[in-house]
Amino acid sequence: MAVKLRLKRMGAKQKPFYRIVASDSRSPRDGRFIEIIGTYNPNTEPATVNIKEELALKWMGNGAQPTDTVRNLFSKAGIMTKYHESKLKK
Repeated sequence: MAVKLRLKRMGAKQKPFYRIVASDSRSPRDGRFIEIIGTYNPNTEPATVNIKEELALKWMGNGAQPTDTVRNLFSKAGIMTKYHESKLKK
């Protein structure tokens, strides 16, 4: 099972709100997921991002691949650097 870290769209029409989830790559975008890792709200100024860092690092350590957008959100939050540093320590 290939696991992806991706955005699940929530909210109303013209007012998107996203959950960052770990899900099977074969499941639909807004369908079944394994675990919620955080949230992303682009409607606020500046955009609000809440990420459970330990869950994100756990899933990436287990081989989950983040999508491009989620990778950018993780980079801005500093999670990608922590992940690379933990990989280098091993």
